[in-house]
Amino acid sequence: MRLPSNLAPMKDVAAPAKVSLRPPEQVMRLSRMGAAFPTRLSFLRVLLRALAADRVAVSRPIWAIDATGFGHAVYTLRFGGFDYSLVVVSTDLPPDMRSDRVIADAWDCAFVLYDGIPDADEIARIVANAPLQEAARFTARDLVLSRANKSVRLFDHVTQALRAGQQPDPDALRATGYLMRTTAVYGNGKFGIADRGHIADRPGLGGPFMAEMLTVWLIRGFTHDLAEHVGGALLSRAAKRHLGVGNATGLGMAPFLVNHPLLLDAWMQARETAIARVRAVPALNGAQISRIHDLVARAAAHLAQWDVADDIAMARIKTIQTEWPAFAAMLTPELLASEYPIDQILTQIARWAVDTQELIVALVLEPFGDLVDDLAEGMAPAVLPALDPVMDCAELHALITRDWQWALAIDYDNPNACAQFWYVSAEKLEPRLGSRHNEPGADQETPLDIGRQVKTMAADLAMEGPVARFLAVCPQHRAAVRRVQTLAAHPYAEIRDNLIDAACLPIDILRCKLAFFGAAKFDPKSDRWTRITLAQGAPLFDELAEADDWWLPVAAL
Repeated sequence: MRLPSNLAPMKDVAAPAKVSLRPPEQVMRLSRMGAAFPTRLSFLRVLLRALAADRVAVSRPIWAIDATGFGHAVYTLRFGGFDYSLVVVSTDLPPDMRSDRVIADAWDCAFVLYDGIPDADEIARIVANAPLQEAARFTARDLVLSRANKSVRLFDHVTQALRAGQQPDPDALRATGYLMRTTAVYGNGKFGIADRGHIADRPGLGGPFMAEMLTVWLIRGFTHDLAEHVGGALLSRAAKRHLGVGNATGLGMAPFLVNHPLLLDAWMQARETAIARVRAVPALNGAQISRIHDLVARAAAHLAQWDVADDIAMARIKTIQTEWPAFAAMLTPELLASEYPIDQILTQIARWAVDTQELIVALVLEPFGDLVDDLAEGMAPAVLPALDPVMDCAELHALITRDWQWALAIDYDNPNACAQFWYVSAEKLEPRLGSRHNEPGADQETPLDIGRQVKTMAADLAMEGPVARFLAVCPQHRAAVRRVQTLAAHPYAEIRDNLIDAACLPIDILRCKLAFFGAAKFDPKSDRWTRITLAQGAPLFDELAEADDWWLPVAAL
């Protein structure tokens, strides 16, 4: 079967042929995507390895922050041959104006990642504009725009403890895990800042969300500095390592993976190729065996410190905690010394819950950086989905039959199968989910019902002639045809579930994306939004030599 030239399969990265990738029919289901954990290929991990390899040093040339913590600061670094600066503006925010909603118009702090070293005029411009965020005007020198609010209770506790000559209460640090949480980290041309293309070819920033992750890591360092400045004393390194950056993520992020199928495929292909590579390792050495045992113990300690209020999420965590000793017991000296031990491990884990399975998958990648880290280079594909108009309709029909049985099997006339609809709220300016049978607005539906679109297209598909002729008669199916052709060469490009079903949980989509960012300790507040912590356990500005060992951190306070 001929495939369009623009949909060529992912370049062969010399993965061992002995082990196949896990099938997309298994991997691309919401229940499994919603059990994802961070891995070596998560973007924060990739960024920090690059910073370490480049021996990046962060300086703070400007600290115009008063005793109460308000003013501005500038952090600078040279990375990949280019200078970058984080300009920070800290303001006195009245409690009644503090909101984590994206439609808020005031925040404790605002941030701009700047391309270069700003002079006094540029700093003045940013200090005036950054607090206004969407209402301001920015330039192509501004790479990332962000804002954050304090975790007031923890920030106050930390600064009061420091003023009293004490370190903060370890239980308080563990319970929250961050001094500030971002409410947005914007890149790629948002509100007039630089397009991604401006920096996509620069060393270190070519991967997905690298500029945004750099911003988050720098913000984290600022939160430590601010607390120490207001508190008048230094936090312990252990405390600072544990304090990451919080984030509240809701439905606004969910459509991203649906709307960027080639990006989703690249991320999944990289991770699944990494899994296949380690499964094909014929034998483990002593250091790798020791590393696996250490990581099993670390994961157990991390799970013990993962406590959330949501009953469903906590029950899932407890299931992993219950099953983890059995996994640890399975790792006998005989198994780890046998042939293809990782393959044997992953062949036997189906007995446990999907959350436990995916944690094990993430764990077994850790000892093999030399084998899998290069896969990060292919996680930002340059091509975009395109339609092949000369494909014969018979070929298109064959692709639908091969790849879309999950969608064809759904009865979309069943009220439960079409119970929800996606839309953008005019008031909140955010993606939302509505109840089709109980709420108005379905006429404004955002087309994320990919399975239904393909099934409807298949029913109208003419079996003779090129796709162009079919679309001339049925132009409404253009998007569905493109999705089918794209999936033919990019097998992980589609979520193979009905995204308008009553049982669809958007939190699963959010967790998948956030795990690729490097988030851990997911704290769902409903099935539509979650709090997370980024860069928890990550090296501090002067600790980049330790950049590769902070998977599933444990608070050692």
